[in-house]
Amino acid sequence: MTDESQPSTDKANSATDSITPHLNFWDAVSIIVGIVVGTAIFRTPALVFQNVAGPWQALGVWVLGGGLCIFGALCYAELTTTYPRNGGDYEYLGRAYGPWLGFLFGWAQLAVLLTASIGAMAYVFADYGGKLWDLPPTGMALTAAGAVLVLSVMNIVGIVCGKVVQNILSAAKVVGLLAVAAAGMFYGSVETFQSSDAPGDIKGPGLGLAMVFVLYAFGGWNDAAFVAAEVRNRKRNLPWALILGIAAITLIYVAVNAAYLAVLGFEGARGTFTPAADVMNSVAGPWGTKAISVLVMISALGAINGMILTGSRVYSTLGEDHRVFAWLAKGRTKSAAPVVALIAQAVIALLLILAVGTKLGCDTIDRALIGVGLEGLPWDKYGGGFDTLVSLTAPVFWTFFLLTGYSVFLLRIKDPRRERPFAIPFYPWTPIVFCGTCHYMLLSSASWAGQLALLGALPVLIGLPLYWLGNWADRGKGS
Repeated sequence: MTDESQPSTDKANSATDSITPHLNFWDAVSIIVGIVVGTAIFRTPALVFQNVAGPWQALGVWVLGGGLCIFGALCYAELTTTYPRNGGDYEYLGRAYGPWLGFLFGWAQLAVLLTASIGAMAYVFADYGGKLWDLPPTGMALTAAGAVLVLSVMNIVGIVCGKVVQNILSAAKVVGLLAVAAAGMFYGSVETFQSSDAPGDIKGPGLGLAMVFVLYAFGGWNDAAFVAAEVRNRKRNLPWALILGIAAITLIYVAVNAAYLAVLGFEGARGTFTPAADVMNSVAGPWGTKAISVLVMISALGAINGMILTGSRVYSTLGEDHRVFAWLAKGRTKSAAPVVALIAQAVIALLLILAVGTKLGCDTIDRALIGVGLEGLPWDKYGGGFDTLVSLTAPVFWTFFLLTGYSVFLLRIKDPRRERPFAIPFYPWTPIVFCGTCHYMLLSSASWAGQLALLGALPVLIGLPLYWLGNWADRGKGS
């Protein structure tokens, strides 16, 4: 790179200008909803209910979670409109801290963060598909891999194809969740909400842990920043897409949780990890249970497709700036699909799926850990491919998220004359709240991940010598 303090402004601007925007306002909203509304709304409510005092507090924490995400969205709205280049956090971190951290973020997304998240969602798709089709464990891993392959190929065809798939999947999952909410409205009982919340009834550690699961369910809305250069009229559309997308997700989450409570009751909702299936089973019998399984699979596919579409743009931007990864920027089609980046992302996601979802993969990881003097992983503790991949990535994700929050302050100091089409309201309190939320989630996720936190950090740290070697090679060639 030409400047050791931030990405080259000319290069950033020319790269942005060379991309034809294909995404409109509703496409951006669809990406946000598609990524965020994945499978957590079907898995985490029981854990939330166990850590709150009653039905009103249960709904209140979901509203609070959406509100905290709005604070983050306002921060990203300023960053995306001020630095509207594909790559999102890659661009902001590189400008705020130096290109080494932007490089490390881009590498982390490819090595473990987005690829593992894609694999985690693929496992949810396979888990529910396995119930419908009675698949053996090996068949589940192959099903997960197949989902990644098919959606990657669709995105290689181009962003127009990718966004159409995303819009269809997002619409389908929203319609399905609204059906669950409607079932609660027509078949539930309002008596559930007439009881007062009683702190003595809390089963788990309390409200703090409930917020961990709530904010996990909201995770991923910031990925819209990865395709900033491909959004039309981005100065207006990106901020409003972030805000409206999160507001819509909050309403959906509150409505669905209200349905769980209305049909199952507070104690019943606490005692099941498949609340949506139980609600639909109560309303429509076994057919309802199968319908929910299909809905979860659609939700998982929507999250996978959204991450495949947005993540590949991070690696492509990384390749534009760093010669060591220049190959990732190659193969871009007329329809804006970064083909090589999409292929690399798919390959690593498939390797992660096979590594944690097959006996051969788990045994290989254990042998490698034992070979360097560490203990093998307690695989039973993490409960399968989904939980393992989430535990692996969460601490790294919140570390970078926190650093992006700090970058709002740093960039205002380092780049005060830059035009900010969208200025954060109530500055500096808005980014302070966002950074505080990230601090809390980082500590909580690291405690939850335990030994896997170290395993997730190791691939990221490999990026540091890669960056230094790349700079050394550039200097040797006189660049």
